[in-house]
Amino acid sequence: MSSPLKALCGAVIAVLLVAPPAVAEQSLQPSTVDPARVMPLGDSITQGGSIGGYRLDLGAKLRAAGRDVDFVGSLADGPGVMPDRDHEGHPGWTIAQVDAKVVGWLRTYNPRTILLHIGTNDMYGSDPAGAPRRLSALVDKITAQAPGAEVFVATIIPIRFADGTVRNYNAAIIPLLRAKAAAGKRVHVVDMYPAVPVSDLPDGIHPNASGYRKMAAVWFRAVAPAAPAPSDDEG
Repeated sequence: MSSPLKALCGAVIAVLLVAPPAVAEQSLQPSTVDPARVMPLGDSITQGGSIGGYRLDLGAKLRAAGRDVDFVGSLADGPGVMPDRDHEGHPGWTIAQVDAKVVGWLRTYNPRTILLHIGTNDMYGSDPAGAPRRLSALVDKITAQAPGAEVFVATIIPIRFADGTVRNYNAAIIPLLRAKAAAGKRVHVVDMYPAVPVSDLPDGIHPNASGYRKMAAVWFRAVAPAAPAPSDDEG
């Protein structure tokens, strides 16, 4: 074999010997894609007490569907076996109280998806008629701070002793939210009120486990199409 041919063969063999380890090393690199951050936001109905509220079943449903999500927030509640207990549900809080703190939470946790159920404590406060206006301002603040986030806003579930007030509030917020969506904001209406019967509200306000499972099913149907599978890019 001539010297030039020997040199060429040697070069080819060197490439073949070196290339496979490099390819193998690249394929073993861990994924850098983070789970989609989901912020459950609201009052005690979001907090869910010791049973974890709707978050327990919603998390299980999303994981079973292969959706890669991470609940985020400054609070953590639920049973110890619950794999993801973070949230931003503050018992007793009104729309105005959430409004006063929400920018800081959004800056800290940078959620991709926000699940907002708020207004229950406004229904038996001093100005229930002004609650739709306050909610509209809160949603505007959220979308201004986090314009890329998907904001799912629920009608609130029934209150046994204030059903008419709840119905009026829900009827008022739906067109406000739809107008924001029509204007190009990433706002989605989730009609939660019909999902939870009064029979699932032992104290007339807070759901039992059955009521929370029903809430989780409604949230799941709304959120799952937008939640990424593990291979999707967070963006």
